[in-house]
Amino acid sequence: MSLIAAGFNPEPEAPEPLPNNGFWPEIDPADFRAAERILADITAERVAQALRVAMADTNRQLRNWQAEQQDAGATTIADVTAPSWQVPDAYPLLYRRAVYATAHAALLERYREVSATAEGDERGEAKRDAADDYRRDARWAVSEIEGRGHVTVELI
Repeated sequence: MSLIAAGFNPEPEAPEPLPNNGFWPEIDPADFRAAERILADITAERVAQALRVAMADTNRQLRNWQAEQQDAGATTIADVTAPSWQVPDAYPLLYRRAVYATAHAALLERYREVSATAEGDERGEAKRDAADDYRRDARWAVSEIEGRGHVTVELI
């Protein structure tokens, strides 16, 4: 005996893009879900919260760079000319990478699988490592925007 279940749940409405500070682009939660393959069991509210916090953090890190660009006459990131060797729209692309990676890292840290077995511990450890990788990607994207290298070495 087999069972074929057909669902009639309507598709959820696409969330509205999250407004930004006017200089940086708004962030589309649907694009974030698709680009980062965020599971459907993570609520839209949790995704929106993670993205808002990531935007605030990224904007804080880039506040001086943004001020320099605005002092030079740029109203939005679209007004900033990327170096000739860079791809078109490099700055919005890197900004989204920083925001998406920061938000994804936060979601990975919040949604570690809970299990009393060693297998569950290994999955949690793997997600923590992945979150660290996403945070690194976010830092690198911010460094790219600011024109800095990826490595900072300090002598102790």
